[in-house]
Amino acid sequence: MLYCIIGRDHPDSLERRLRARPAHLARLDQLKTQGRLLLAGPFPAIDSPDPGPAGFTGSLIVAEFSSLAEAQQWASTDPYQEGVYAEVTIQPFKQVLP
Repeated sequence: MLYCIIGRDHPDSLERRLRARPAHLARLDQLKTQGRLLLAGPFPAIDSPDPGPAGFTGSLIVAEFSSLAEAQQWASTDPYQEGVYAEVTIQPFKQVLP
């Protein structure tokens, strides 16, 4: 089943996000290689694809896991848990379109 993982950033976490980004992307690449990643990306803090120093307010990951517990476990070990994400919400997702 698909699950949405929504991480909300701590204020002023851009530097921590940039440091943890390579490890975070490597984990997402594993999901992609396994054919389990539907989409992933950050929420820019301003209306721009490149928010520069304004940074990001969080991230969205939609991926396939065997259960909510598996999605929670995966999210709990994400590098962004170390000072980037202030809060993480995980919920089942049913894709309708496309």
